[in-house]
Amino acid sequence: MKTLFKTITVLAGLFLLISCSSNKESASAQSKSEKSQSVQVKADVTEMHTDVDQPAPDFTLTDANGNKHSLSDYKGKYVVLEWINFGCPFVKAQYASGNMQSLQKKYTDEGVVWLTICSSAKGKQGYFTGEELRDQIKEHHSNATAYLIDADGSVGRTYEAKATPNMYVINPQGTLIYAGAIDDTPTTDASAVPKSTNYVSLALNASMKGDPVPVKTSQPYGCSVKY
Repeated sequence: MKTLFKTITVLAGLFLLISCSSNKESASAQSKSEKSQSVQVKADVTEMHTDVDQPAPDFTLTDANGNKHSLSDYKGKYVVLEWINFGCPFVKAQYASGNMQSLQKKYTDEGVVWLTICSSAKGKQGYFTGEELRDQIKEHHSNATAYLIDADGSVGRTYEAKATPNMYVINPQGTLIYAGAIDDTPTTDASAVPKSTNYVSLALNASMKGDPVPVKTSQPYGCSVKY
């Protein structure tokens, strides 16, 4: 009986040892996986601006009225790309303050093409079509050249658009000269917007004068693009 008891005790000890070892290996593997995912996320953000000072990728999208627009149609002009989601509080602040519409009017009057792009998928926040979309554009008093629909997210992913608003400036040679936030003040408060330093204005004004763009990239802020 004593021998049997000892044998059971030894076997139980071995089972616990194997179990602990397995748990440690599992925890270690999980930790490595989490670290790997963390690194990947950081790398994704870092890679966002790799195309600045390089040719902007061409694309073709349909606007709110059913007309097609290709970036290549506007070669020889400055082009601003504005990623939008009318349901996003950060976008609402820009439009409630009148800032976005003022920028659109100022620069389109100077010959700049301003393309507003929505990459919200069907059923997601910010997705509108038809008369409902046209009503939204009127309600927000948009002065953009066109509102383009990117419901499958292909253009957004090509440009690695992360947030709304996410802004890009392209020069007449078709080179991307700015990518990032609209300004230096992440806010949903419309009254704070006019006090901000606007990166889109900085890029356009400098480039139009023949000067270097002072800020070529910045970290975009706002709501995530609803792919």
